[in-house]
Amino acid sequence: MDATVQALATTVEVRDPYTAGHQRRVAKLAVAIATEMRLPPERIEGLQLAAVLHDIGKIHVPAEILASPRKLTAAEFEIIKTHPTVGYDILKDIDFTNPVARIVLQHHERLDGSGYPAGLKQEQILLEARILCVADVVEAMASHRPYRPGLGVPTALHEISEHKGQMYDSDVVSACVGLFQSKQFEL
Repeated sequence: MDATVQALATTVEVRDPYTAGHQRRVAKLAVAIATEMRLPPERIEGLQLAAVLHDIGKIHVPAEILASPRKLTAAEFEIIKTHPTVGYDILKDIDFTNPVARIVLQHHERLDGSGYPAGLKQEQILLEARILCVADVVEAMASHRPYRPGLGVPTALHEISEHKGQMYDSDVVSACVGLFQSKQFEL
């Protein structure tokens, strides 16, 4: 199973070289947050699998959109927004012991309902998806993208802290910020 998961994750990285390593760094941070929050080991294992696979749906997104050096058009962003649903469709029939496909589906949802694809709110979003969301935002903001240089961890931590309790789960944000500030976590 681990080899299959890694092969799927590598497939996305081959198509989108600008984010090579992104899924693994997100998984590392998500697992650290979940550990800090004292989630049971079996839930952390499911989160780790979902984090490594969270962008598998980008296999459906044209490479020229993934590697675009400019801001995406509204139409291009709508295509990007399909990746959680495509990822869910790819993973939903795999017999994971955890809700891996649902975590992948929900990783862009926001507590206030402003996320996608379903506009879920608060407790409608799995805790693991709320953790993955924060880890994904922090890693994506801190890292270089084709359309902008990396903004750095301090900027990313400011973003999640500023929207704590509104867009991002307060407990998740507190655990994440604590990892970087008190425990010298590095991506």
